[in-house]
Amino acid sequence: MEIVLFGLIFLLFALFGTPLFVIIGAIALLSFYQADIDSSAIIISLYRLANAPALLAIPLFTFAGYILSESKAPQRLVNLSHALFGWMPGGLAIVALVSCAIFTAFTGASGVTIIALGGLLLPSLLSDQYPENFSLGLLTSSGNLGMLFPPSLPIILYGLVAQISIDKLFFAGVIPGMLMLILLATYSVFIGKRAEVPATPFSWGRLKTALKETRWEVPLPILVIGGIYGGFFTVTEAAAITAVYALVVESVILRDLHIFKDVPRIMRESMLLVGGILVILGCALGLTNYLIDAEIPMKILAFMQQYVTSKIWFLVMLNLFLLVVGCMIDIFSAIIVVVPLIVPVALSFGIDPVHLGIIFLANLGIGYSTPPVGINLFIASFRFERPVVKLYLAAIPFLLILLISLALITYIPDLSLWLVNLTGNSP
Repeated sequence: MEIVLFGLIFLLFALFGTPLFVIIGAIALLSFYQADIDSSAIIISLYRLANAPALLAIPLFTFAGYILSESKAPQRLVNLSHALFGWMPGGLAIVALVSCAIFTAFTGASGVTIIALGGLLLPSLLSDQYPENFSLGLLTSSGNLGMLFPPSLPIILYGLVAQISIDKLFFAGVIPGMLMLILLATYSVFIGKRAEVPATPFSWGRLKTALKETRWEVPLPILVIGGIYGGFFTVTEAAAITAVYALVVESVILRDLHIFKDVPRIMRESMLLVGGILVILGCALGLTNYLIDAEIPMKILAFMQQYVTSKIWFLVMLNLFLLVVGCMIDIFSAIIVVVPLIVPVALSFGIDPVHLGIIFLANLGIGYSTPPVGINLFIASFRFERPVVKLYLAAIPFLLILLISLALITYIPDLSLWLVNLTGNSP
């Protein structure tokens, strides 16, 4: 009865806007108190977190992402994508998909992508005669794709929480991310042909101009991804290189940002996000310690083994559960809170931990655009000044396509593991 009462109280606090880290921390402290365990266990978790070598990658990649989003890099990226793909049927829609995916990979947040690129791409899509619902659904859903591509912040955070090699997760996300991208691009081509959208003739001059404009941004993903995969530097070193490179290019070379006026503000804003993530992570790790001590994962496993008798049914239930979690909770909180509970159960069913990470991230990304409470639907409604119900209808075709890709990712493990095994990074 006490558990139910406290649960209702914490739920009420959450509904009134109490920060998530406060609720998680309070639950952890109360749980340790009830179990007569010293609350210093939470501080020990924070200390262990501070010693994690890959932790530095989070603030550095976040800062780099904010630098890029505040500069004119989004406009230059769109121009380059248009020059490369604008001649194809549905070319501008493919431009939007590729631009949003790349941008989310570096910013780590699809909501930021909607805000940064939405204002550039929506008028262009509408002026090229793409249907409004298609355009809205495309921009609402496509930002999620970047969560599976390196150097995605959710991948790094998942690796830290699940204690899995981040390099392996980077490799594992490439093919599933490309699968989602290709399926959505195919649908975009179909809509482009049906709506008789005029294609933009290919121009070497336009491509040359776009490449010249982006000559400083284009090498960045090649440098980071190639350096990590080539074994030249670690994820943390890649994050430091990315941050310094983005800062120098955008504030010193291209001068999109004023180094004394804009950069301090961007530092402050980006570190607010990082601070929130780290506080939630610290409190959640303390709660996780209690859950492990109380053998909660083992009790969940026993329950699952009683009612779920096959790996397939477990994966079905896992997908449904994670889609709901993705709707209700932001991806960083979901990773921190849910992963420690799910991983032991999944391992008991013989699911590869790297494959599980890709399933987890793909689910949560789709959940962001799933009605009725997917956060990206509300961000898009605010950004594009459209009723949220209209965004529900616009997102449905894209949601169905993403669910098909999710099924393939879930039930064909080699999509996630083939590249990992090929490069000699097998678990």
